[in-house]
Amino acid sequence: MSSKKSLLPRRQLMVGIAASIALTAIPALTSTPAKIAVEVWKDPNCGCCGDWIKHMEDNGFAVTAHDSGNTAMRAKLGLPARLGSCHTALVGSYLLEGHVPASDVHKLLKQKPKALGLTVPGMPVGSPGMDGPDYGGRKDPYEVLLVTRNLMNSDVSTSVFTSYR
Repeated sequence: MSSKKSLLPRRQLMVGIAASIALTAIPALTSTPAKIAVEVWKDPNCGCCGDWIKHMEDNGFAVTAHDSGNTAMRAKLGLPARLGSCHTALVGSYLLEGHVPASDVHKLLKQKPKALGLTVPGMPVGSPGMDGPDYGGRKDPYEVLLVTRNLMNSDVSTSVFTSYR
């Protein structure tokens, strides 16, 4: 008879453990992934920068914007003006310059290359932030460039990271 008494609490214990494991797993299955922090320096009057920020937020990034212009930050981060655009951003340890698509930023963060970051020089129509109704569906070809530091001098090199045609 004592064995029956000891089985009941053991069963209750096992059911309780199973229930708590299941309840602990439910939030992990239903919660959304944490957003990735991005810090952006831009001109306060630039509409396309705001559109790019919205594109990034819609694709899993939490953006903090500084409306102080981007020239000083671009120079501080070591990106030459010839590779510049209208906004400069930092995500993790990487620089983002211009209208870089969120998909390329996710790819960069997954691959983790030894690089300064990504740039889309200029402001190509059809890139994120330059793709609103004002452009009538126009999509100019452009390239997202991976920027690396040269070991022999303070300049940088680029290679095509993604090409949009």
